Amino acid sequence: MTVNHSEERKSSTRKHTALPKAQILIEALPWLTRHNGRTVVIKFGGNAMIDEDLKAAFAQDVVFLRQAGLKPVVVHGGGPQISAALDRHGIVSEFKAGLRVTTEDAMDVVRMVLAGQVQRELVGLLNQHGPLAVGLTGEDAHTITATKHQPEIDGELVDIGRVGEITAIDTGAIEALLADGRIPVVSSIARSQDDGHVYNVNADTAAAALAAALGAETLMVLTDVEGLYEDWPNSDEVISRLTARELEKLLPELASGMVPKMEGCLHAVRNGVNTARVIDGRVQHSILLEIFTDEGIGTMVVPDAQEPHGHEPISHEPHRHEGEAV
Repeated sequence: MTVNHSEERKSSTRKHTALPKAQILIEALPWLTRHNGRTVVIKFGGNAMIDEDLKAAFAQDVVFLRQAGLKPVVVHGGGPQISAALDRHGIVSEFKAGLRVTTEDAMDVVRMVLAGQVQRELVGLLNQHGPLAVGLTGEDAHTITATKHQPEIDGELVDIGRVGEITAIDTGAIEALLADGRIPVVSSIARSQDDGHVYNVNADTAAAALAAALGAETLMVLTDVEGLYEDWPNSDEVISRLTARELEKLLPELASGMVPKMEGCLHAVRNGVNTARVIDGRVQHSILLEIFTDEGIGTMVVPDAQEPHGHEPISHEPHRHEGEAV
């Protein structure tokens, strides 16, 4: 009997190279089971919106979630694209209290960019993988309703134009799309509650409001940082996990850009969302790393529930070993 050692070696090599792939899939199994059928709201923003490779990876991640049995909903703004379009139209970008002053002329541009450019591109990227994504704005089917927002600066209310404060969410259109197996892509524009105008609303705030109204399993906010830092700028140590109460204490100390993101996370977990996460959108496939691996990345916010002895907050996730990031 002749033994073909060459064939044995080939077979052994094939088994060896395939094994890590199998291990990765097995590691994802409890997370797949945990999240199956659950709604996940993802706020798309930051560098992931302007880098072509990151955009493509984001689309792959979202389609993967859908094919893995989850129900992703994408909410987006478009700060860099809006600023560029306003420049082209000769409209000066002005910010007060961290919010874009939105005149009537600027609102026309905002609406055009969000619904006609950013959303269309994202829907197109998702639909390269099948007839999945459907775009809508907060105006459609009364999905997001808002009233005029006037921030307080130095004790006085300031008029910043067509910037809205969310007053109501109607999830009917989104739920119908999810039931049909589609991926809703929502632009952060709202219909008026009282004056017939259309409002520009903060996309972080819109994502959090939708997550709460949909009873989502989790809210994920893509940013251009690794997460919430422990002691920035003195340290780049990321807080891996904190409760709503712990986050509330930190809010006054946060940089202005992180405030709407973390306020959104706080609103979400205090209104029925099991976890809210701020993750680094500069990392390719950060969404899959966060949802389907033991390591995860970024900062996770959980509700205030405590274990009986009041030590570690109860996690709504499969157990992550001590010392691992989330």
